[in-house]
Order: sequence, then C-alpha cells, then structure tokens
Amino acid sequence: MSAAAVHRSIAAALARRIHDGEWAPGEQIPSRADIGAQYGVHEQTVRLAMLILRRQGLVEGEKRKRLFVAYPPAVRTLTDPDAPWPHGSETYGVERCRASDDVADRLGIGVGLTVYRETQECWDPGGRSAMLVTTWWRGKRQPHATWLADLGIAALAEVQAHALGLTVDTLAYRVVRTRLDAAGLPVETADLILPMDRWLIRLRPASP
Repeated sequence: MSAAAVHRSIAAALARRIHDGEWAPGEQIPSRADIGAQYGVHEQTVRLAMLILRRQGLVEGEKRKRLFVAYPPAVRTLTDPDAPWPHGSETYGVERCRASDDVADRLGIGVGLTVYRETQECWDPGGRSAMLVTTWWRGKRQPHATWLADLGIAALAEVQAHALGLTVDTLAYRVVRTRLDAAGLPVETADLILPMDRWLIRLRPASP
C-alpha cells in the first residue's frame, strides 16, 4: 500500500471509530504517538490522517496540541438570503478585480470592467464557519430596495473548502443574490456558499 493510501486508510478507520461513538463529541482523542503505535505507522502518517479528519469536520483543536472530536455543526434554516447575519463574522477586505462573464451579466456591465470584491466568513455561535459570502459591485456602494436570489449547487474550491473545514469538491448550496435599486437595476451581486451539512433551505411563499 502506498504512503498516501496508508494515511487515507487510517483516516477512514478513525472516522468509523468516531461515528461508532468510541469517542464522544468534545472528548480528546489519543495522541499521534498512541495512534501510530495502534496502527504500526509513523506519527507523520497519523498527522496526515488528522488533516483529513479536520477537513471533514470530525476533529478540531489548536495546531500542535491534542485534538478533540468536533461537535456536529448547528443546522440552520435559510429563509431570507438578504437578512443581516446575527452572529460573528470576519471580512477579508475589499479588492479590485475584473468582472468575469458571470459577474458582468449579473451586474449588467461589460466583461472585464473593474469591480470591487469582498469576502465575508460568517460564524455560528460556537465560532465555527457557517457560510461564505463573496460580493461584487461597481463604483460606490449603493443602497438597495429589493433583491433576487437563485439557488443552486456548487463544488467547493480550495480556498472555500479550507475556510469551511471541508474537502475540495464537496458540494454546497450556492445562493446567487443580486440586490436592486428602486428602478430595478442591479447595484451588487453575491455568492452565498452554505455547507449542506449545516443548512436547510426553506423558501418563503411569495406575497399575494
């Protein structure tokens, strides 16, 4: 068995033990040395296996310290994609970029024009990442009167997966939200990325 296959096999075995309840949420799991002795492998192999479990959201803890079984993430229900986030968040700053075909179409502007982009990571009350919001707009940011939203599914890119503690290509909900001014013209558009294991989507009926 190759080295890569070994650490993936150990990760799968440890995941089964967690799912079977051998270690409860919040319980400290054995050290890398102890696990290495159990499976007859080097601690470095165990470290690689733990990275997989971290990305899967099964374990958590500070680097170079003992890990704990993660509590299941809170499952929230999205009914209003324009509602303000009620918990903590971190904004990674605003940067200028060129409008892609998709963003240009959503904003009603020419492809390649300069737009502003902002990414926000929203946390649940326990401090775990619950949603990523990337927003684009052109010029000065304008207030909006209403909004439109389309629901789809997207595979997580590397940066998104890392922020959410999931593996690359994991499927997540993608809500495309476009805010409109009083004249019905788009003033900004955003991608809301919501992990499927942490969210339910419940759309409200339209007003009569």
